[in-house]
Amino acid sequence: MCRNIHQLHNFDPPATPDEIHAAALQYVRKVAGSTRPSQANQAAFDRAVAAVTAVTAELLGELVTTAPPKNREEEAAKARARAERRYAS
Repeated sequence: MCRNIHQLHNFDPPATPDEIHAAALQYVRKVAGSTRPSQANQAAFDRAVAAVTAVTAELLGELVTTAPPKNREEEAAKARARAERRYAS
């Protein structure tokens, strides 16, 4: 999966519509193999992003878990620590 797509489920506060749209956009870009579609493909690209956004929002609304919600700041700090270890000389 694309590294730019972040987990959206089980966070407090829940994922925003903008976060869901951004993940859908990254997914469609990855599948399409381009960050900017040609004018001939723009409509299909936009429809795909809208469809993936809708399905993702539906999925997130239906998922259930018994795990406590994750804290966004704590998860971001963990990700930064992993990146520091990964890219340390």
